[in-house]
Amino acid sequence: PDSCLTLCVCFEAAKTVKCVSRNLTAVPPDLPSYVRNLFITGTRLARLPAGAFPAQRLPDLSTLNLSGNHLRAVEAGALAALPALRQLDLSGNPLASLSPQAFGEGSSPLEELALRGALRNHSVLHSLAAMLQSGALHNLSRLELADNGLLLLPAGMFTALPALRQLDLSNNSLVGLRNVSFQGLGQLQSLNLSDNSLGVLRNGTLAQFRGLPALRRIGLGHNTWVCDCAIEDLVAWLKETDQVEGKEALTCTYPDKMLGKALVKINSSDLNCSVPVDMPSQLQTSYVFLGIVLALIGAIFLLVLYLNRKGIKKWMHNIRDACRDHMEGYHYRYEINADPRLTNLSSNSDV
Repeated sequence: PDSCLTLCVCFEAAKTVKCVSRNLTAVPPDLPSYVRNLFITGTRLARLPAGAFPAQRLPDLSTLNLSGNHLRAVEAGALAALPALRQLDLSGNPLASLSPQAFGEGSSPLEELALRGALRNHSVLHSLAAMLQSGALHNLSRLELADNGLLLLPAGMFTALPALRQLDLSNNSLVGLRNVSFQGLGQLQSLNLSDNSLGVLRNGTLAQFRGLPALRRIGLGHNTWVCDCAIEDLVAWLKETDQVEGKEALTCTYPDKMLGKALVKINSSDLNCSVPVDMPSQLQTSYVFLGIVLALIGAIFLLVLYLNRKGIKKWMHNIRDACRDHMEGYHYRYEINADPRLTNLSSNSDV
């Protein structure tokens, strides 16, 4: 079509259409039906509304690259009319809204999803998590979430991705994986966690890694490993596993005395652990012990009161009698002061 020649470059033999660095603000409505690979990049495209791709017009479209645009919103149903879509790249877009129903109500055949640098808005991350957890992308085998400044990941984000083979979380700011579950990712082969802010990996996470039979490549380079007593489990796992790529190059960042020391060369004597590693458990044990001690003191106090109940009763009676005599003395003085005759009589008696 003429519009394809003016707005895009079409290669019928390769079944490819490229709309690169154009002033497009919407998806061209009359794209050729033969297209399998569509590139719309470097344009002014700001939103993908419902039905952005004409229904039944692109039955063979399998690769869609929408990276490097000004895309801010992907609305419900925007990608629903693409029955053959296998690869989608939304990288480099300042997404502010991503509908969990972007692929429609049913499931999508999508196998690869790239969102590099597109999830800097935290609300979009939670929308993506809702989409993944709904099962709409259960065929997904590759997910790229690199370069997004992520600090923490929503709990259970990857639990509905049984076909996932590659997960890229590199170049973020992840500080921990405690709430991240890798259970159910039986096909996962590659996990990239390099260039983050991880200080330690706990036993629960390491146990999940051990339980993934297909996992062969784990990237952990360029993280801020804290080499104190909490890192003992990670060190022991590194020494026994062959899953971590370049594990010999992993080095301590803190404390200063351990700076640059290779994790696989750390011994228990280097850490000088004089306190339990699991501080939360230690605190919990301390609170339980304190409660037992207080309960014991309370029981002893009640026992002492019970054994001395007669003496305490007599002591209370003596205090009551003393208070009564004291109050009667005050009452007598008040009566004397109130009657002038008694006052004179009292004065004469004193004389």
